[in-house]
Amino acid sequence: MQISPSLLSNPALKVATVLAVGALALTACTNASETGPSGAASASGSAAASFDPSTVQKDDALAAMLPEAIKAKGTLTVGSDTSYAPAEFLGTDGQTPVGYDVDIAKAIGAALGLKVQVQTAEFTGILPALGPKYDLGVSSFTINPERLAAVNMVSYYQAGTGWAVQKGNPKKISLDDLCGKSIGVQTGTIQEDPDLSDRNKKCTAEGKQPINIVTLKTQTDITTRLVNGSIDAMAADSPIIGYALTQTNGQLEKLGEVYDSAPQGIAVAKSDTALADVVQKTMTKLMEDGSYKKILEGWGVTDGAITKSEVNPAAAS
Repeated sequence: MQISPSLLSNPALKVATVLAVGALALTACTNASETGPSGAASASGSAAASFDPSTVQKDDALAAMLPEAIKAKGTLTVGSDTSYAPAEFLGTDGQTPVGYDVDIAKAIGAALGLKVQVQTAEFTGILPALGPKYDLGVSSFTINPERLAAVNMVSYYQAGTGWAVQKGNPKKISLDDLCGKSIGVQTGTIQEDPDLSDRNKKCTAEGKQPINIVTLKTQTDITTRLVNGSIDAMAADSPIIGYALTQTNGQLEKLGEVYDSAPQGIAVAKSDTALADVVQKTMTKLMEDGSYKKILEGWGVTDGAITKSEVNPAAAS
């Protein structure tokens, strides 16, 4: 969008115009990067950190272990909610998935001699579509008992829950008492349930106002609402909160400490144990040859690195 120089000559109009442009940029076309300078969506610089999968050599032994159906089509189809920067989001063209989860998926494909097609999907629709539509779900899925009952999970990263508020915490939000507050969270995440749902039950049991839990399909829209003040705070996976703080030009700040750290997993259909085993072995290879570390370093998220990948590891209830 072009801005008239005459508008920018007026300081008040300049501020209003910049905020309007930021709001449009954040809500248009689901450009899934987190907010950038002046509240505008921007993947500038971040997408450049994308890992080059051609640096990963094919492992013939691992490729030979693939299910025949995957070998035949030669492609791994991956479902990902591309609104969760820096794990998975859309690049500057508004169409190309990028992020450390995307790079990990591409590295797995390269090691197996497969093309990788990452398809944008709603978060809650990925796991039910494993098998018929997607071979893998790579979308920051925390491993928990409910998901382990429905699908196979291959651990590859670890993250906890983080919180953010507007800079200076003008509404004096405290994690010890969120009753009556408006809290934003992405639909289907563990932050929505059980975290906020349990907090809300406590509020009602104590006769306090319930939490206004604002659930939206994309994390981008949640971040936008916090920047413009229409919600009081937001909760998300810790690397997503960290990235949002760096991309909002000082408009947000961290609230409290990260808690409930847990492994995240690459999801595979429950019936496809062979593919889950191959993915786990491939993740182990990427950890051993340094590709995994290089991907996480490129996105500045090495704090969540794990040293051992497992199929269906025990999860805290």
